[in-house]
Amino acid sequence: MQLRQEVRLRQEQILQPQQILRSELIQMPLLELELRVRGELEENPFLEESEEELEVVEKPEEETTPDDEPEETTKEIEWEDILNDDEPFEYRPQRPPEELVEIPRPLIQTLAEHLEEQLGLQILTDKEHEIGINIIGNINADGYLEYPLENIAQDLNVPLDDVERIHKLVQSFDPPGIGSRNLKECLITQMGHQPSPNPHSERILKERFDDFINKRYEVIAKTLEITLDDVRQAFEDIRHLNPKPGEGYFDEKQNYIIPDLIVQKVGNEFVVYLNDGNIPTFHVNTAYRNMILRGKQTDKSIRDFVTKKLESARWFINAIHQRRTTILRTMRAIVKKQREFFEKGKNYLKPMILNDIAEEIGMDISTISRVTNGKYVQTDWGVYELKYFFSERMETSDGEEVSTKIIKSKLQDIIDHEDKSNPLSDQAIAELLAKEGYPIARRTVQKYREQLAIPVRRMRREI
Repeated sequence: MQLRQEVRLRQEQILQPQQILRSELIQMPLLELELRVRGELEENPFLEESEEELEVVEKPEEETTPDDEPEETTKEIEWEDILNDDEPFEYRPQRPPEELVEIPRPLIQTLAEHLEEQLGLQILTDKEHEIGINIIGNINADGYLEYPLENIAQDLNVPLDDVERIHKLVQSFDPPGIGSRNLKECLITQMGHQPSPNPHSERILKERFDDFINKRYEVIAKTLEITLDDVRQAFEDIRHLNPKPGEGYFDEKQNYIIPDLIVQKVGNEFVVYLNDGNIPTFHVNTAYRNMILRGKQTDKSIRDFVTKKLESARWFINAIHQRRTTILRTMRAIVKKQREFFEKGKNYLKPMILNDIAEEIGMDISTISRVTNGKYVQTDWGVYELKYFFSERMETSDGEEVSTKIIKSKLQDIIDHEDKSNPLSDQAIAELLAKEGYPIARRTVQKYREQLAIPVRRMRREI
């Protein structure tokens, strides 16, 4: 065996625990942060929730934070010096003025509760009621039954005929079409609930459903031996049916957006508020600290425990302060760059990329990306994700740079006002946009149309 010695130079990036913690907290949305804070309060005895009232902030000042990079601790740390440190370590959320706080949502009955209420009005055996509950429990938010009836029968060890009979009963409940297994069954069921359904509509749905969804008007008329006027009237009747009967009911799995930030115009300036009023006020537990200091003889295991938990508490408070500062600085920079949007609305959005904000506040692009991802701001024009304010730039025929979001808005407007009997092709839309000063290619129109979930020309045609 031959031994040899060599020297290699290698560059590595090693993240300290404090940096990892700061990165995690920065990218957390409001609700997740609240859960994390309460978890830390339960786990770390050095952190204690304060009972003081939150202070309403009329105009928040620039935030200050503890040192950006806490010094690394060594094994032989002077833990008594740390415990005697008088530097305050506290996080105090600042609630926006009362008039900015969102009004609580009214209690909305869930779809399952609405159906179970109707099931309870039926005269059923215990087993039939159990089947009904099982069927309702497998109906998704759109109102469709996701689980095969055969599987329900097998799970409950009951005859399939019984399950099918209770399924028909559930389908008779309000809203019409509930519990259907596919779109065809949903529309046919709803049509059957109408007092005098159009016979042509029923035939189209039952016999020519594939032609119906592909809008083959002439094929339907020829095959069913009816006129185009009959087809037009049938389509108009079907259009009034609801393809998603479960919509409009509260879904227990749905997460409503709670804005992390609020922007309000005060005088001639836009003020940014951090909407963290639900985060508890907390601080380092001084009583626990003093109890440790009073101990005359403390063994190494206790010293190590105290050192670890105290440093963890300080790092957490430091990190959450930095989260607040970073988010506020980022939002203020966005408001500065997009002032016209906040004054006049979404048609005045300017092209902007992450690097624009990173350079403005002197931070890394990856930090700006984490800050803006999954966080929302409440404005006079609605609630927007921070990512909304970033878009590609495109040059108009006049040499002016505009956001691609404005071009998409123009495209949507053109399609909304087109002749539905003869919809515009992507090339025709590109030519109209070029006349308005937005020279883009046909393939770009196709890409934007698909991003806006607008169907192709054939699927937009009406008679």
